Amino acid sequence: MLKLEIVTPERKVIDADVDSVTVPTASGEAGIMPAHAPLISALKPGIVTVINKGNAEKLAVSTGFVEVSNNRVSVLTDVAETADEIDADKAKADRAEIEKELASVASAAAEETEAIRDRLDLANARIAVAASKY
Repeated sequence: MLKLEIVTPERKVIDADVDSVTVPTASGEAGIMPAHAPLISALKPGIVTVINKGNAEKLAVSTGFVEVSNNRVSVLTDVAETADEIDADKAKADRAEIEKELASVASAAAEETEAIRDRLDLANARIAVAASKY
């Protein structure tokens, strides 16, 4: 078992023993199981999948950090939302607005649009997580 903590500036979202967790890191998806090697990585906007007793729970997360050590996984992020907390219609409206904003700066360097692309990734994750509750 892993001890998982997912924390935002406002609250502790999850504090539980779980079988495994998958997190979106800066270098790709990281699947974490018991006895995983120590790891510290930047978290990118996406979906965290928590597996416990055969059940999967998905959360949309924004940027942050993940640390793995001694069967403990700590996720520190600005946003972490479960399917029940997400308003799918608002997430879709947010995505449309962000896509327009990104289109308006299409000729800018990739570094200049990184924050907008991160917001778009979070909006897409929120939509996917909200859809998973149905």
